[in-house]
Amino acid sequence: MNGVVKVLTSVCSCGDMVGFDPGAQGAALCPEEAALAGSAAGMVTRAIISPFDVLKIRFQLQIERVSSRRPEGKYRGLFQASRCIYSEEGLSAFWKGHVPAQLLSICFGAVQFASFEFLTEAVHKSTLYDSQTAGVHFVCGGLAACSATVVCQPLDTLRTRFAAQGETKVYRNLRHAVSTMCRSEGPLTFYRGLCPTLLAVFPYAGLQFFFYNVFKKLFSSPPKETGNSGGHLRSLVSGSGAGMISKTITYPFDLFKKRLQVGGFEAARAQFGQVRTYRGLLDCMVQIAKEEGVRGFYKGLSPSLVKAALSTGFTFFWYEVFLNAMRDLKERRRTNGLTKDLEGR
Repeated sequence: MNGVVKVLTSVCSCGDMVGFDPGAQGAALCPEEAALAGSAAGMVTRAIISPFDVLKIRFQLQIERVSSRRPEGKYRGLFQASRCIYSEEGLSAFWKGHVPAQLLSICFGAVQFASFEFLTEAVHKSTLYDSQTAGVHFVCGGLAACSATVVCQPLDTLRTRFAAQGETKVYRNLRHAVSTMCRSEGPLTFYRGLCPTLLAVFPYAGLQFFFYNVFKKLFSSPPKETGNSGGHLRSLVSGSGAGMISKTITYPFDLFKKRLQVGGFEAARAQFGQVRTYRGLLDCMVQIAKEEGVRGFYKGLSPSLVKAALSTGFTFFWYEVFLNAMRDLKERRRTNGLTKDLEGR
């Protein structure tokens, strides 16, 4: 029992920040272990926030105004859309596209956090900059997310297609979606929207890591006051605040990406209202500005902010939990090995 208590206590106290920390106590972790912690954090978080993601995508793809005061389209607000989707498509609709979304979260979390740990360590060893400063976290976080985006973009496109389709379904399952899209649209269709995605993901992820670093230091307590629940609460609050600020700043690019990803998918979208075809990023921006106004760039922002708060908060929370648990187990094994060596002598 005492061993379990020690493990739980050290999970919160062993490490206090993400990224390479030269002053951290205990055994250093390799990129593979960071990837494992990142993928586990992404998997758990995705299961929690999937309904908000579906709502956000439905709002983003609706051409008509999203407004309860002046209703024009199918979806008019967060609660109305939730009731509508539930009554028409059932509870499972809030987890549409969950398989590619889970694959996306696992893959993205693994690549992003492994890259981030590697980059912050490289900064510490190759430059004069402190690897734990907010500025370094902004640059390394943005680059790490760009790497993960290039690797995971096909899964993101599949996730968007599944979440966007209603009844009757165009794609029966993941295999059918991949084969149909390759045959009818070509393999490059999986990278639709990559340009606005990369434009958005660098500042978005960079700001996430930046503000998470700032908030964690702002909310940090003296060592004697650091407790298990207090450390977890700081991770959640810091991550949630970082996610909401970052999402608000970069949100229009996420909307452009979603509009471009469903290009060639217009027939399945007809039941939801008007559909548009865009020739590229610039054409997408111009058409939205002309037809929907500046407010059109922020359609779906309300569920997106809820999702960003939960997603970023839980991602950093679970990442630190899993990472510190592995660090603690690694340290315990090393300590047990030293003890056995001493007893053998």
